[in-house]
Amino acid sequence: MFKAEITVTLRPSILDPQGKAAHHALDELGFEGVRQVRIGKFVEMEIEAATAEEAERVAREAGDKLLANPVMEDFEVVIHELTSA
Repeated sequence: MFKAEITVTLRPSILDPQGKAAHHALDELGFEGVRQVRIGKFVEMEIEAATAEEAERVAREAGDKLLANPVMEDFEVVIHELTSA
């Protein structure tokens, strides 16, 4: 059993009004030194697979077909093996 962590982010060329609003709010709250904020999505999936490579293939296919909009978003996948306690 594996856990996939999928981080979906807007491509750098895409405007991020939610990130801009968060950046403005952080500035108003006195957070100094914050130069940019981008908002994305984080998805965790538990995948039953024989190998980490197979789990990554499943997670990448899910990212390609459902989790990320290929026109404006990129995604990264990190796979962790779950150990039974």
